Amino acid sequence: IVPALLEHYQVTVIDLPGMGRSPLPGGDYDLDYVIQHVLAVAPARAVWMGWSLGGEIATAIAARHPERVLALLLVASNPSFAQREAWPCAMPSQQLQQFRDFYEEDPEGTLIRFLSLQCRGSRRMKEDIRFLQEIMYLQGLPAPQALRAGLRLLAELDVRADFQRLTQPVQIVLGANDVLVPASLAQALAALKVTLAEQSIQVLAQSGHAPFLAEPTAFLRLALPFLVANVG
Repeated sequence: IVPALLEHYQVTVIDLPGMGRSPLPGGDYDLDYVIQHVLAVAPARAVWMGWSLGGEIATAIAARHPERVLALLLVASNPSFAQREAWPCAMPSQQLQQFRDFYEEDPEGTLIRFLSLQCRGSRRMKEDIRFLQEIMYLQGLPAPQALRAGLRLLAELDVRADFQRLTQPVQIVLGANDVLVPASLAQALAALKVTLAEQSIQVLAQSGHAPFLAEPTAFLRLALPFLVANVG
């Protein structure tokens, strides 16, 4: 979707520390660490789009540094990826722990399996998996420390309180067939008491965990009006 967005806007694509082309600075790899390094390279003020774990991080940034975030587009992202009390619309904690255990035994195999789960439920699953694998190997495998920390953050982060404090317009896009972030999350998010001025939740019927890959045209049909409304 980046080429289509570049026709209208300046786009900044940020890899998390130790992922893609991003270096891995020293320090404890926790939420504050990630926020610090992401803000250091982000525009002074922008609409933020966060996918999956990136959506949790973008939510925390929008709540804690609202002067940096005009509006928030959350894609296949759950404020708590792990199931918790009164929050069943998430992954079982034991499933997340299995990924962490499997990673220690077979890092690359676990990463490939995770990519496959991200694309499950897509109407073009094989093409999407191939695309993500090509990107992953083109950019280089994540630093092991960063990947371990990312899996830990997925299991431990709970930014529901940050979500409830948001004051910016928020658009949420989910995949109906997502096996990592269930579409039932839509009802749970709508039920949260929030202070934000505007919230829209859309579910793409033929998408898994990567709606922008599975249904790019439909995704842009949702995203572009939101950007126009909040940027111009």
